Amino acid sequence: MRKFFSITGIVLLFLVALGLIFNEPLKEFAVDHMSNRYLSSLTADQVDKNQHKKANYDFKKVKPLSASQVAKASVNNDAATIGKMSVPSVGLYLPILKGLSNDALSTGGGTMKPNEKMGKGNYALAGHYMTNKGVLFSRLENVQLGDLAYITDMKHVYTYKVYYKKVVAPTAVYLIDDSPGKKLLTLITCADGGTNRWAIQGSLVKTQKATNKSLSVFAK
Repeated sequence: MRKFFSITGIVLLFLVALGLIFNEPLKEFAVDHMSNRYLSSLTADQVDKNQHKKANYDFKKVKPLSASQVAKASVNNDAATIGKMSVPSVGLYLPILKGLSNDALSTGGGTMKPNEKMGKGNYALAGHYMTNKGVLFSRLENVQLGDLAYITDMKHVYTYKVYYKKVVAPTAVYLIDDSPGKKLLTLITCADGGTNRWAIQGSLVKTQKATNKSLSVFAK
């Protein structure tokens, strides 16, 4: 009997150790799977429908991306997908979600302000930085000035050229404000372990209709 409990204890410890070891990779795999699912299935009709859904823009309610949150989003995700984004130079391809809910930020880039419109004003998106360079906004760290970033509402494709990349304080919220006469894309994610933020901005250089050819920039 003692031997049985000893073996059982060893097995339990082994399973716990495996969970701790593989927790982060499993979480990243689940996030990547969610992102790809929402990215590949989006249609213009879905975007139109989702644009009317309510969204949360409260920065204070944004939580770190935990395994439990990823699990919840995987099973019951109430985030509204309203577009796609890509930065091909660094291999970033993600859905765009309405608002800053934890479900939205578990899946892709979330809009930072109500009533944002692609191709107008300052279209600002936030996303989580994860240790895996291929998940969510992590790859923005490798963006270079002059790179092209794309967003689409499945009706038009908007091309932006990156002209600004800097680590800023979390208080630099002015970066998401509209600038008179400018059409911008602003991408925000964590830097320095969460104490600061990466801010990437691009200016609109091209708008075109969404066709199979123009939408190819969103395919991995």
